[in-house]
Amino acid sequence: MTDTLRNPILAGFNPDPSICRVGEDYYIATSTFEWYPGVQIHHSRDLANWQLASRPLARAAQLDMRGNPDSCGIWAPCLSYADGLFWLIYTDMKRYEGNFKDGHNYLVTAPSVEGPWSDPVYLNSSGFDPSLFHDEGGRKWLVNLQWDYRQREGGDRFGGILLQEYDVERRCLIGPIRNIFAGTEMKLTEGPHLYRRDGWYHLLVAEGGTGYDHAVTMARSREIAGPYEVHPDNPVLTTRQDPDNPLQRAGHADLVETPEGETWMVHLCSRPLPGTRRSPLGRETAIQKVQWGEDGWLRLAHGGSAPALEVPMPAVMPGVEQRPPAAEQNYAFQPGALPVDFQWLRTSEPERLFSLDARPGFLRLFGRESVGSWFEQALVARRQDSWNCSAETELEFEPVDIQQFAGLIAYYNRFKFHYLAVSLNDEGDKVLGVMSCHDEWPSERLDFAEPGVTLAPGLPVRLGLDIRERELQFRFAQGDDEWQPIGPVLDAGLLSDEGSGRAHGYFTGNFLGMAAHDISGRATPADFAGFRYRRNTR
Repeated sequence: MTDTLRNPILAGFNPDPSICRVGEDYYIATSTFEWYPGVQIHHSRDLANWQLASRPLARAAQLDMRGNPDSCGIWAPCLSYADGLFWLIYTDMKRYEGNFKDGHNYLVTAPSVEGPWSDPVYLNSSGFDPSLFHDEGGRKWLVNLQWDYRQREGGDRFGGILLQEYDVERRCLIGPIRNIFAGTEMKLTEGPHLYRRDGWYHLLVAEGGTGYDHAVTMARSREIAGPYEVHPDNPVLTTRQDPDNPLQRAGHADLVETPEGETWMVHLCSRPLPGTRRSPLGRETAIQKVQWGEDGWLRLAHGGSAPALEVPMPAVMPGVEQRPPAAEQNYAFQPGALPVDFQWLRTSEPERLFSLDARPGFLRLFGRESVGSWFEQALVARRQDSWNCSAETELEFEPVDIQQFAGLIAYYNRFKFHYLAVSLNDEGDKVLGVMSCHDEWPSERLDFAEPGVTLAPGLPVRLGLDIRERELQFRFAQGDDEWQPIGPVLDAGLLSDEGSGRAHGYFTGNFLGMAAHDISGRATPADFAGFRYRRNTR
């Protein structure tokens, strides 16, 4: 039995946490960007152990991301509970490069996190990171950052936090739009949340950008529209001056209060590979105990502003222990739904990408557009959540020309992936080879590992990969043969937010899974018999 909780509490790509409590139940919503269905909601009774409970944006009326660029899609959802309903606010970001950002903000509701979730109510498009605040007396207020495409001299494009009232009956925003907070000298002010305590409105924001200068800052006012005075000890949370902290990029937070009166902060973080600034697991969710001082300001309970890797176990359920994830997960494909850990990219029409019914016991992928397509790509994968892990699957696939290929993929986005794929060579032989995109932005140039391996026709092939922190090695076997490596040792750290450092930033994390591509347009099927994922293998 241990009396401490170890961060992160949601390992692997789970950024921008929003937390709420309903009775003795806690829920965290996190961003999913271009991965479908949209938004992950995890559930816990003790703040230490979490299970995926729902991905609520699961139909076309709520979300269609076809054409959304990499790292667009669902940004920073906000989950709250009031009036017997869960309220989920989210941004569907359509563009983020250049001076402009095209992001549209919506609201859906449900009586439980499992649904049914309503069709969306459109709110605005003035900026991202929307949050709904339920005030005393029943009034509801939306806050979001205002995007200023001009970027004036000495400033940035983060134009302050907007406030507007939401009318439940009319299902729309009403009244004046007010800019209530311009941010601090840290700039890049985003991720707003409002709270009310002891006659004060407390505004929590993220600042400094979502990289290694990220931070949480706070301000307060007696009136919801301000003016807001800033926290005397800002930033409340950051690792910008703590490069050795294992939890880097700490920021974008939310607060929850337990029935016992404890206050906890959830926040995003990343765990760079040792000796690097590369985070292939993406931005994860951690938790810190915080407390309100006699001066009415919030601070970390352990002091300072740096997040702690280990925190005291919450008093929610005495005697509870934090359970580690299973060392191995074996996924069988049965008719019906995908295993819960798996997602696909962008489209609200998964039946065009895959079937669990066409061949019971197999996941059948229908080869679609090219690797990295922003529209229709047959790729089904799960998050990498450990620096050291392995993945395996068995493939039956009979390509008829070089434009058809399928296999096992480690995928970050269209510029960063390693792919062990079965295809056909010019002589008509079925071959297995490795192709990679080494963060070649904007060219997307492919590298092909030579030589490939000729496979026996008509036999399934087992495909595997092993990741040891910075290194990735593919392997294969056919028939009764033993596993053998194929291709060179590859750069696993490249499959990260930071990548090569040459390209602009991204915000997701590495996925491991199965893919089929047929750029001839014939939708050639590929059948996968199960998937195995192992953590911390040596």
